[in-house]
Amino acid sequence: YSKNPSELIPARHAPSTFESSTDHIYSRETAPNGTRLEALLTSLLGAPSLVYGSGLAAIFAVYTLLNPRKVAITDGYHGSHGILEIFKRLTKVELIALSRVDELGPGDVIHLETPLNPYGEARNIAAYASSAVKTGAVLVVDSTLAPPPLQDPLELGAHIVMHSATKYIGGHSDLLLGVLATRNKDWFKQLAMDRMCTGSVPGSMECWLAARSLRTMEVRVAKQSESATALVAWLDRERSREESGDNNVSKMVGKVRHASLQEEAKDSDGWLKHQMKGWGPLFAFTMKKEEWAKRLPSKLDLFMHATSLGGVESLIEWRAMSDEKADPMMLRVSVGLERWEDLRDDLVKGFEALAAEDGL
Repeated sequence: YSKNPSELIPARHAPSTFESSTDHIYSRETAPNGTRLEALLTSLLGAPSLVYGSGLAAIFAVYTLLNPRKVAITDGYHGSHGILEIFKRLTKVELIALSRVDELGPGDVIHLETPLNPYGEARNIAAYASSAVKTGAVLVVDSTLAPPPLQDPLELGAHIVMHSATKYIGGHSDLLLGVLATRNKDWFKQLAMDRMCTGSVPGSMECWLAARSLRTMEVRVAKQSESATALVAWLDRERSREESGDNNVSKMVGKVRHASLQEEAKDSDGWLKHQMKGWGPLFAFTMKKEEWAKRLPSKLDLFMHATSLGGVESLIEWRAMSDEKADPMMLRVSVGLERWEDLRDDLVKGFEALAAEDGL
């Protein structure tokens, strides 16, 4: 507090700290590193931004703020569904599929994750924004897998945008952080007050690390997206080739999923080209046998078998390890900053090792 008694204003008369003061009085309200990070994110995301202790803490804050009667959600990160299961227990919120958005009313929520974890496929933000306008629902977009410069959900009609900054915003697998951005001033004020009361603020070290990471985010994400798209194109092309003695990919890989392979990606004037400025750094593919999906990660050297994503190192995960509802034949790939050709060669070596063990 100020040493000048005439500047001391009792809390009952004072405006809230987050909207009136540049002083840092209480770290659950503001702290230097967090405030600096929020200023940077506000510029990058195009709306006032708040940071949280994790992406799931940010999702929890959204539903605490909105307290909807219904939420339309389909697939996506299982952690988000876990948050909604908590709210089902607390508030009896009804969960419906995105195909039923016309059943929503004012104050309900369209929860749209795009690109979609674990597939890396995109959904049409503008179309769901139109549905939100018609029904009075709130469009919440989880844009974790397409941070700037790949996608700008607010410009396409989203009301609130969420990022798990643990992933591409952090980018170095060394922090846990979430972000919310909204242009609704009343919501922003309430979110800040709720965050102070629940204590879901990140630590100063995490905020410092995230601010460091923002300096390289654009070049990192652009490179990761470019490399993932090249790797997807190669894998899908090899998968589609006629099976032959040396083509282990076509023998083993069932399907490849990524925004670049969606039918809408072929339309140069379509919504997908308008929405995304790059196809994203994450994709998935299925093997033709569960046993192959389980064993392939152990045959790779450049890819680490781990469940996270968004870092500078490339990861592959047999998704059944962390998501009990996942296809047991699916592998999720998060592309890092290695040369895509080296990643391709690593996969080729892995397929060859599997083929040799199974006598293919």
